[in-house]
Amino acid sequence: MTDQTVIVFDREGDPQSGLQPWDPIAAETLVSGSPTQRGHTYFSTSSDRLTAGVWDAPAHVEQRDAYSVDEFMFLLEGSLGIENEDGSRQTFHAGEACFIPKGAVLQWQQSEYLRKFWVIHDNPDSAPAAAGLTAMLVDPGVALTPVSGLEQAPFESDIPQMGLQTLYQDPEGKFVVGVWDCSPMKRVPSTIERSELMHILEGSGSITNADGVVFEFKAGDTFLVPVGMGYQWQNHEYVKKLFCSYTSL
Repeated sequence: MTDQTVIVFDREGDPQSGLQPWDPIAAETLVSGSPTQRGHTYFSTSSDRLTAGVWDAPAHVEQRDAYSVDEFMFLLEGSLGIENEDGSRQTFHAGEACFIPKGAVLQWQQSEYLRKFWVIHDNPDSAPAAAGLTAMLVDPGVALTPVSGLEQAPFESDIPQMGLQTLYQDPEGKFVVGVWDCSPMKRVPSTIERSELMHILEGSGSITNADGVVFEFKAGDTFLVPVGMGYQWQNHEYVKKLFCSYTSL
């Protein structure tokens, strides 16, 4: 048996080739600047409905009349200003996560070099976006709702205490962004039914795949677990994470 493994995200991109030049940003969307964007894709589904990787570019301003995808971002360097259709403005800084929902009308105002991890959900068949959508901070301090109704069957440990706050969900309910926490616990071995990017805010633990390969994680790590991978999660201490997941079923 050869199972899939956890995909670790590195700000430098591919270990051998680093970040590679990408096609230029469409000239008709640029308000100022002529940036050379670079990137590396760590993960993509066969349909390209979900892709994820690392990207960088120098300062530029871009007008987006309707954002064509859902995008989650974790900023590694620099800052990003977003001016929304209603005239409100937000600034996101290195160490923060944000997302832009499909259909948002905005101006991307990047006043300095920016590097980010990204996850893009591209569903051309999704329902028309609602009006007035804006970029949003994925706030690690948001109040979490206790998860109720947990049963013993999924756990080798005692039933843990979990908290969850969903900050965004696409109209089909398949692409979800949020914050989660959990007391110490160990799951029974299973197969994960979604692809999920996780950024660990607090604590540490491990994920074991069906081949017995153990991936150890700690606060500050960013990684993706692909759908269909053997999955046994264990944390000996409290863990809190930002997450971005896509369920294709």
